[in-house]
Amino acid sequence: MVLPPDETVADQFQPFRPGLIRLAYRMLGSMAEAEDVVQEAYIRWHQTDRSAIRQPAAFLSRTVTRLCLDILKSARHRRETYVGPWLPEPILEPETDEEGEDLSLTLMMALERLSPLERAAFLLHDVFGLGFDEVAATLDREPAACRQLAARARRNVRAARPRYTIAPDEGRRMADAFASASRSGDLTALRALLSDNVVAYTDGGGTRNAALNPLFGFRRVSGLFLGVARKTNFQTPPVLYRGLINGLPGFVTLEQDGLPQTTALDIQDGRIVGIYVVRNPEKLRHLSARAGANGP
Repeated sequence: MVLPPDETVADQFQPFRPGLIRLAYRMLGSMAEAEDVVQEAYIRWHQTDRSAIRQPAAFLSRTVTRLCLDILKSARHRRETYVGPWLPEPILEPETDEEGEDLSLTLMMALERLSPLERAAFLLHDVFGLGFDEVAATLDREPAACRQLAARARRNVRAARPRYTIAPDEGRRMADAFASASRSGDLTALRALLSDNVVAYTDGGGTRNAALNPLFGFRRVSGLFLGVARKTNFQTPPVLYRGLINGLPGFVTLEQDGLPQTTALDIQDGRIVGIYVVRNPEKLRHLSARAGANGP
């Protein structure tokens, strides 16, 4: 078979790229690694006799999944020795993105608790709609085993899905209110915003100041943000972006050290029940251009 010009190969691959990146990101929690995986899948697509591929989407999903599984095996030690809570790289999304819920931080963290095979089986079947025969071919397991993997994953993931989607205006209002209260040290305002059982995760990756463990309960969480307010002389940092971050209301700020920080809020029944702060610079590089283009 004579390969078509490179432009044609790229054109054939391009419609699959967004879905493959979403699959890889869900598997890895890293946009940089997801883009690398999809690029490797493109190289393999380019080198393959495409006339023999009856289902390109299935072939590419299989390729990306296997590449992700290889990375997850090698990343196990890095995750086990990670300093402080691990959060996925934040993704900024338009408020019209119907798939935002499937990228929510709560769901991504639930996926992180699954084994790599459970995660793959669940994503391929429940999210991307592949039949279990195709899932089995991808994972080199029997279809019945893949059904069990997906079922175990589904039970763990179900509880993490948001009970409802907050209206965009309400989400932005509460995010703005939290940004103001947390940086001004307004304990009364924080009391009105935060649930008694609120939990805060701060991911500094060992390179920027952050809590080394998740903080549970109003007293500890409010204490964290009051401490930050004092250290920054109660100054409100510039806001680079307001909107959805992994499907949750949030904002990106430019901190006193000159680096960005993302804050995403899980809001239920009118109260903030989860706060997810990413400060690790390695996880924020891909946001620079987009955050700067979507200011206050």
